[in-house]
This record gives sequence, structure tokens and C-alpha cells, in this order.
Amino acid sequence: MRALLLQGLDAPLRVLRLFIAEFPHLPAPTVAVSTLYPDLLRLSFYDDFSGFEVWRETLHIAPGIVDFHVHNDGLTGVLKVEIEYAGARLELVGFADVPGAGEERSRAEVAS
Repeated sequence: MRALLLQGLDAPLRVLRLFIAEFPHLPAPTVAVSTLYPDLLRLSFYDDFSGFEVWRETLHIAPGIVDFHVHNDGLTGVLKVEIEYAGARLELVGFADVPGAGEERSRAEVAS
């Protein structure tokens, strides 16, 4: 198997350059580009969903196509969406603590 050349990552890197030029005022994400998925740009946001939501709204991504699930025994909420953008696959992912997760609840709260 031949090693991928840097030019093989052109699509996600072009989108990243576009974002830097057009949206320098947006919150900085954690950025991932990989030779395993050479057409994918992944932007991740941690601690709360606000950065994710600002980017989603700016890119005009409909909230209805965003997936929400929890992991880490229900302690972490995850928002995730993947779209095509300017010739690349773009994945936005947000992670946030689930309010009240991990706290003990009374029998009355569980029953309600």
C-alpha cells in the first residue's frame, strides 16, 4: 500500500483554510484530519454545546439532522452531525456533561 501524500488531504485542508478566512470570529474547535479518512475534517467542541451550536448555525445546518446520544454511563452528552461542505466531509461533534447525571435520586424522583 502506498503512503498517502499531503495533497491527498487537500479537501479537508481547503475547507479548514476557508473557515479560517471566513469565520475567524468563531470559537476554535479541536481540529482533526487523518490519512485514514482523507476527505474528512472533524471539528470537536468540549465542555458544553455552545461552540458546536454557533458553528451549526453559522453553517446553516438544520437542527433536525443532528444526532444526540449519551455515553460514559450517561454522564456525557454528544451532539454529532456530518455534512458535505465544499468538497469535503465535515463532521461537527460536541461533548458536554449531562446535568444531574451520576447524582443519586430519591425513590420519589425515580418513580415520577
